[in-house]
Amino acid sequence: MLTPATLPTVQRTLTDAGLDGWLLFDFRGTNPIASTIIGLKGMVSRRVFAWIPREGTPIGVSHAIEQGPWRDWPSAWGREVYASWRTLEATIARLVGGKRIAMEYSPGDAVPYLDRVPAGVLDLVRAAGATVVPSGELVTRFYAVWSDEQLASHLRAAEIVAQVARDAMDEAKAAHARGAVLHEHELRDWIVARFERAGLETHDPPIVAAGANAANPHYEPSPKRPRAIQEGELLLIDLWARERNGVWADQTWMGSVGTPSPRAVEVWEAVRDARDAAIALLRERGTNGGLRGGDLDIAARRVITDRGLGDYFVHRTGHSIDPRDLHGSGPHIDDFETREERLLLPGVGFSIEPGVYLPGELGVRSEVNAFVGERGVTITPEKYQRELLVL
Repeated sequence: MLTPATLPTVQRTLTDAGLDGWLLFDFRGTNPIASTIIGLKGMVSRRVFAWIPREGTPIGVSHAIEQGPWRDWPSAWGREVYASWRTLEATIARLVGGKRIAMEYSPGDAVPYLDRVPAGVLDLVRAAGATVVPSGELVTRFYAVWSDEQLASHLRAAEIVAQVARDAMDEAKAAHARGAVLHEHELRDWIVARFERAGLETHDPPIVAAGANAANPHYEPSPKRPRAIQEGELLLIDLWARERNGVWADQTWMGSVGTPSPRAVEVWEAVRDARDAAIALLRERGTNGGLRGGDLDIAARRVITDRGLGDYFVHRTGHSIDPRDLHGSGPHIDDFETREERLLLPGVGFSIEPGVYLPGELGVRSEVNAFVGERGVTITPEKYQRELLVL
């Protein structure tokens, strides 16, 4: 949320970027970045703008019938009220006409998580005489970065998630040893119960996928189609959780029910080494401010391609994890699905999770999380998976 305390830092960033200001827009939740930064509370059913100039005070633009949600907007800052579209368009033209401004816009929809402003609103703003550029660095700095408290929450959650994952693998191992039938959805429900006992929350249940089911990256186990975890299969567990109002921890662990096949080991090592190549590059260059999210994707993808498996790595290497969302609005680890050019600035967090998916055969993914600090990089969990777990 924008406050008088954070305003000077925002305005320095605008000045350094050669921008006249940042124009925030939201309509019924189309731009959660803008609504969060503006900090409105309550019913907002009409178009909302907020103009943050590089000098002077911000100005909120709101509909005449919706003044209550602006109660936390500082009284020293400006307010413009409109009722008709004519007044709204005239107000926007007066604020941004002839200026170079940032908005949540990505040319060609290159980065969908940043591309939040409808084309019609861009038309309106450009017709007012403004030049619009993407607000990517502003979003990274003032929406996606973690506070010290949020980092601490993530670290706590990450260790619990890792322990639950290892314990879930042990549960599968114990079932296998005694010859009991354990279905994917049963192990999934076991994980959810463990999260609840640990005081963590999750918005969707984890992925538990055995054998060929793991070749579907977004597989969902279900009691309606029960699938037993069987001898000779790989077992993929992808699980995510957080403390209440904390930052998400998101991990994927791999096990083998019995001795893994040479093919399974080959694929596992390719995925693990790709993950580690991205981590190595991040540790080497992650704190100098010149590393893009796409660079890590390229590093990981090169390893898998060199092993002859590139056609089976069908998603980005990782996603932003911002203070609010598991799949956040900060820089993604991606030069495959999207053209992620944003820099990995200090304070951002994200997943690193390469995967190889052989349809009808097996799937392997290994996922850790990373945080870029001022003086170094933190990978979570502290003891992440190096070898296949044999169950």
